[in-house]
Amino acid sequence: MTRLTLIPVAILALVLSIGGTATAAPSDADTNQRLVSEFLAAHPGGQQLGDNEIAYGAVIVEVAAPVGAYAAPDCPVGWFCFYDGLNYNYPRGKLSSCGWQDLGWWSWRDRTESVHYNMSTGSLVFIAETGATDTALFTVSTTKRTVPDVAPNRNRADYVYRYC
Repeated sequence: MTRLTLIPVAILALVLSIGGTATAAPSDADTNQRLVSEFLAAHPGGQQLGDNEIAYGAVIVEVAAPVGAYAAPDCPVGWFCFYDGLNYNYPRGKLSSCGWQDLGWWSWRDRTESVHYNMSTGSLVFIAETGATDTALFTVSTTKRTVPDVAPNRNRADYVYRYC
């Protein structure tokens, strides 16, 4: 072999010795399952529904935005959603029930940073437990559907009340 022939062989040997075996990048399903497992460990009591969803009674939590989704209000029609991140960043909880509900039932107290009301009627008030009397923090409705940042009331909501 000539010296020029040995150079590519030496480079190939070096690459193989450094690289070892190739491993595939984790799939979206693997990543979602890890996120679901971590969420359930931090917030026990839920039942996994799919590769990205956990049910806590009436509330459905999605741990990650769908692949290719951008941070935007994306609550499905017929639900109201509350996000654990500013500008509609996930995890996201969603409900559709009327009346008073304790967000603690679903491990969601003090975790709301943005909201999207995608119902055809009614309104929704987020409430903080403040002792003998509770405090209404903010409201969403058919006329004000989205709030990308609920400041100064970030991570303060303990309850919701939906007027149907």
